[in-house]
Amino acid sequence: MRAKFPYEKRKKRVGHGPGSGHGQTATRGTKGQHSRTGSGHRRGFEGGQTPLYRRIPKRGFNRFPKKEFTVVNLERLSGFTETEITPEKLIGAGVVRKLRDGIKILGQGELKKPLRIQAHCFSKEAKKKIEAAGGETLVIKK
Repeated sequence: MRAKFPYEKRKKRVGHGPGSGHGQTATRGTKGQHSRTGSGHRRGFEGGQTPLYRRIPKRGFNRFPKKEFTVVNLERLSGFTETEITPEKLIGAGVVRKLRDGIKILGQGELKKPLRIQAHCFSKEAKKKIEAAGGETLVIKK
């Protein structure tokens, strides 16, 4: 069957005998790496010599992952009846569900009564509000 228009070119059927004009080596040329099947190679392959990415020395470093604190706002702590608040009490009360690298107290909300709060980290605003209410902040080292 002949193609009707130039953009309707027939697919080249290679390896279909000498009569097709594309038999025997199937347009791959003779011998060598690329005439065989599975001749592809990975990105950066340089024919077997040591590739550039291995010849150049390593530079720089990887930073340690940043600490990921579980945050608790002061407004959540104002409902506590006890004056001493620890991470164990926050977990027990359901304020903190998942403890990551520690607990950080943030300053959103108001504090009416003095509380003694133990946490791994405090924001400046939270520390200021707790001490203004007559409370105390204790930093726990992990």
